[in-house]
Formats: sequence, C-alpha cells, structure tokens
Amino acid sequence: MYILASPQASNFVTGVDRAFLFILGVSFIFLIGLTITMIYFIYRYNRKRNPKATQIKGSHTLEIIWTVIPTILVLVMFYYGWAGWKPMTSPPDDSFEIDVIGRMWNFTFEYENGKKTDTLFIPKDKPIKLNLKALDVIHSVYIPAFRVKEDMVPGRDKFMWFEPQREGIYELYCTEYCGLQHSYMYNWVKVMPQEDFNKWYVDTTQRAAVPIDSPVAAGKRIMTNIGCFSCHSLDGSKLVGPSFKGIYGKEEIVVTNKEERTIVVDDEYLRRSIYDPNADLVKGFNKGLMLSYEGQLTDVEVEQIIEYLKTLK
Repeated sequence: MYILASPQASNFVTGVDRAFLFILGVSFIFLIGLTITMIYFIYRYNRKRNPKATQIKGSHTLEIIWTVIPTILVLVMFYYGWAGWKPMTSPPDDSFEIDVIGRMWNFTFEYENGKKTDTLFIPKDKPIKLNLKALDVIHSVYIPAFRVKEDMVPGRDKFMWFEPQREGIYELYCTEYCGLQHSYMYNWVKVMPQEDFNKWYVDTTQRAAVPIDSPVAAGKRIMTNIGCFSCHSLDGSKLVGPSFKGIYGKEEIVVTNKEERTIVVDDEYLRRSIYDPNADLVKGFNKGLMLSYEGQLTDVEVEQIIEYLKTLK
C-alpha cells in the first residue's frame, strides 16, 4: 500500500504522486519481468540445449492476454492522471489572486495592493490563484514541491492554482527554454502563516523584500529584478543590447524611422528607451528584442534606474 507522507506541501501532491508512482511501478514490473524472461529464453533455448529449432504456432490466448492487460493498465494510468489533473482546472471563488509577469529573463509577482516582488509570498492553507502573463516568448512556471506547472503564452490568459499546506521556502523556476539566460528565471516561494502574511501584505512601506536606502541602490535592484543585466553588460562587452558602461552622456548613432542620427544619451533618451525601446534603436542591434516596460514600471522607478545608470562610468 502506498502511504503519502504528511503534511503535504500543497493539495495536489497526493493526486500527482499517486499517478506517478503507479506508472513508475508498472514500468518497473514490466522491465524486471521482461528482463528475466529474456534471460530465461537465452538460457533455455541456446544452441546447446535446443540444437534443432522448433516451430511454434500462434496462440490466441496469449494474444488476448497481452492485448487486454496492457489496455487495462493504460486506462488505469489515464484515470489516475485525469483525477490528479482535473481539480487543477477549477480554482475556488475565494482564491487569493497574484499576477505573475514573465519576460526574458525573470519573474515578477504583483499583488492587488501594488506590491511587486521577486519572491512569491503566500499564506498557508489559503487557495492561491496565479494569473500568468508572458510579455515576450513562452515561459513556464513550475513549483516542484507543489506538483504544479503551467505554460505562460503571450497573448493568452493562463492561470494555475494551489493551496499551500506547509510553511517553508520552495523553488520556483521556468521549465520552457526561452533564450540565452533561461536559467536566470529561478525564484523562491515563501509560505507563511496567515497572520505573518497579513502583516507583510499590509506593510506598503517596502515594495521589496530588502530595504532600499538610496535612489541608486533602488535603481540597481529594480534592474536586477526585471532582468536588465541579462541583455546589457556592465563591463563594455556586447550582449543582446548595448553595454551600460559609461552609457550616460555618451554619443550614440541610432536608427529612428529608418534614418540614422546621432544623439546624446540623457534622461529623456533613457526614459524613451524604457517605454518605447524600438523608437531610437542603437545602430548594430536588432529590433524587437526588448519590449516596453510601460505599465510595468512607475515614473519613480524609472528615475531611480536613470540615477543608477549615471553612476556607471
């Protein structure tokens, strides 16, 4: 008899594990059984023991057995899989909703009260619904301990839900290869008692898990959270986009409406590049690799980013 350990990390662990262990058990039984049968046949029907080949006619009984038994096993596998998956499609009406924004190459978690974090903070024993939004390419949210995974498809409304049942910190990462820095999309889920979560949630004085004491430090953290350094280097080397080293005050040749012109990188240019990155494209770089952050960043956050870029001499 299969007995699940208790308590479970989420309400879906039992159903998913039951399906997995049943399929794994059947696979092992067939692997061991077929291996033993092959070894026996090699021993029993080798040339020394069976020098003259024997013609064996077909057996309807055997054909029925090896057709019916696998069919039954496959149907049982389907049942366990369906029983584990079906509840994942119907979140409760009182679920606590959080928006998950996926882009190359990071996840951002946005709460209804305006909080934005790079760690998913959730209360224990409360249904959680994650509204999944991909801004560029296909990503996939996977929380192994909760046995939940769902793709994020640009232009489509997707979600996943679960009920965390054990306090702790768990892994969350992308399982859909989405480009050069795919492995950077690695985050954490922190399950907290309801009382502790309520205190954290209503404290709007901090929008991140770590206090920030200056615009420069704030700008650096924001850029780290939204994945800027995956495409832009700090040492002058060329990546997907221009390097940030010495960028403020630098002259750049940009392409605007298919025409080249020379500009000086200032506050206005940086702000426009964040909100409309394809308007003035630096010559030598491809269009469409960076998407707009309009609606994702506030004016204050953009100012903090600019203050940080000014320090990168």
